[in-house]
Amino acid sequence: MTKDKDSTDKGAILIVDDTPTNLEILFDLLSNSGFTVLIAEDGESAIERAEYAPPDLILLDILMPGMDGFETCRRLKANSSTKDIPIIFMTALSEVLDKVKGLSLGAVDYITKPLMHEEVLARIELHLRLRNLTKTLQQQNLRLEEEISERKQAEQKIQEQAALLDITTDAILVRGLNNEIHYWNNGAEQLYGWTAAEAIGKNANALLYRVETLPQLSEIQKKLTDIGTWQGELNQVNKDRQHIVVASRWTLIRNKNGQPKSILVVNTNITEKKQLESQLLRAQRLESIGTLAGGIAHDLNNIFTPILASAQLLQIKLPKIDERDRQVLKIIESNTKRGAALVKQVLQFARGVEGKRTIVQIGSLFLEIEQIVRETFPKSIAFSTTVKPDLWAVFGDATHLHQVLMNLIVNARDAMQDGGILSLHAENRLIDEHYTRVNLEANIGPYVVISVTDTGIGMSSETIDRIFEPFFTTKEFGKGTGLGLSTVRGIIKSHNGFITVDSKVGEGTEFQIFLPAVAITATPLVEDLELPKGNGELILVVDDEVNILETTKISLEAYNYKVLTASNGIDAIALYAQHKHEINLVLVDMMMPLMDGAVTIRTIQKLNSNALIVAVSGLAGDKLAGTSGVKAFISKPYMAEDLLQTLHNVLCHKSRNSMSYQNSYDRSP
Repeated sequence: MTKDKDSTDKGAILIVDDTPTNLEILFDLLSNSGFTVLIAEDGESAIERAEYAPPDLILLDILMPGMDGFETCRRLKANSSTKDIPIIFMTALSEVLDKVKGLSLGAVDYITKPLMHEEVLARIELHLRLRNLTKTLQQQNLRLEEEISERKQAEQKIQEQAALLDITTDAILVRGLNNEIHYWNNGAEQLYGWTAAEAIGKNANALLYRVETLPQLSEIQKKLTDIGTWQGELNQVNKDRQHIVVASRWTLIRNKNGQPKSILVVNTNITEKKQLESQLLRAQRLESIGTLAGGIAHDLNNIFTPILASAQLLQIKLPKIDERDRQVLKIIESNTKRGAALVKQVLQFARGVEGKRTIVQIGSLFLEIEQIVRETFPKSIAFSTTVKPDLWAVFGDATHLHQVLMNLIVNARDAMQDGGILSLHAENRLIDEHYTRVNLEANIGPYVVISVTDTGIGMSSETIDRIFEPFFTTKEFGKGTGLGLSTVRGIIKSHNGFITVDSKVGEGTEFQIFLPAVAITATPLVEDLELPKGNGELILVVDDEVNILETTKISLEAYNYKVLTASNGIDAIALYAQHKHEINLVLVDMMMPLMDGAVTIRTIQKLNSNALIVAVSGLAGDKLAGTSGVKAFISKPYMAEDLLQTLHNVLCHKSRNSMSYQNSYDRSP
């Protein structure tokens, strides 16, 4: 090989590739461009050549027999004589994981095959310039300390030299040992949003990092003191305090006496790459889990089917078996049905759900959810809904979408044990190409976005990464199957939508559901009339049906009443005798065993002749004959509105004290 006289001026390049054609092309390109070119056909040879005569830069192929490029790079960086040589990977692979792996091993850049000659030369010259600049900065700092005022002249020279670095999109800054920023290039302005005038003189830690990241910076400072360089990934914030991730390279600058003087930092924005990597890994994991879950569910259904059929058949074929054996068969049947229901939920996660699809107005769903929340959720939770004007409709299954919203608001309720704010919000949004680049599940077009926001306990990033997996739950044992959010994701996916989550521990959580919109706007919604609420009055409810007692109690408590319950007349009289000075009204079913409603009412009236009593029955009003003093009558089955309005009317008549109770509410003959 012959070299031009000036060929060594541009530096020596070591090319490592097992393909002779590639070696020949790169050799000719770099030689003609004024570089001294060395070649090696495998990793072992490359390490030996680099140790014997360290080149200025190494072009390293990843895919080689024996020792691949990654291992070669690792060994070069572990060797004190070769660790500072810049390494640029050459690969035909374009996956993000390979690029990130190469950078994490210490490479400064990568070039994708087939190689573009202009790109190869530009990248080589840039990284050689960066390396030479670092050396130059160190040498000039030492020289400047001998000539003039140490600190100002050193900083001025750093700034003069660093001006050359504005050609790169990387953020390059120089920070003092006291964390004060001395230099801030154009790349830093673009990445962080602060101008050089705003950043210089500021504390870099306060400007670029959250408090929880500061311990990592202390560890970096220790490594710089020990070995003079550090590189890795850092979590930072920009001017708007938005989170960003950078691949960061730190070099310690020393004075002529070898004492640390300042730090040169080069940061590359890899936020979008990290987001895409995370989404890709999560999608792959969920897809594999879904495939496994679907296969298991199919097999379990095949197992459950004969078990359930056999249990039912045995009950028919063996009508004379004793009660104990019959109970065993019932247990087998009921538990098999439970298992089948669980399998159905797993399949909803794995394959989504299909049902009757129609045009759905989200505002109508919100009204249903609002009624449930206001009637059943604790009063310590403030609830609000917002539907933007002219909201688009979606094409989907209203029942399944109702299930999605119910699951999310119940989770929000459970996250706010001490109360908080829960809100539902719906708006139109057009997804553009930029958004699709950072979210793998999104498509360009119109969406209706439903936001479910709470101020609860929030979730860590580790929890968020797993919440859509089946059987994963943060609730106590026995309080959740872990299928809720996985089912939610399956339903949304079956509607060709997607779901995102944003949460911070101690601050709350926001789920956003993106559903493809159809070109129909929502019709104006008519708000429900406000049902009358109580003022903390104590109501005694008497009924022999446990389900009626429970539902009536829940309804009354949801509307600010206190409730005592009795399942028969005898218990009712005992409770009334104990609390007659606190009980404001008695709600009595007329048809009960042991002691019917009429006897119960007359006995209560003997204890208190002014007792307010409302009768309830599925029979006609003439069955109240002989029962005087009843202030109102409600027929079964009754709606919550009927119950609340009747109680409100009776109690208001009492409180106003403006008319006799022997009025239209008195249904006695």
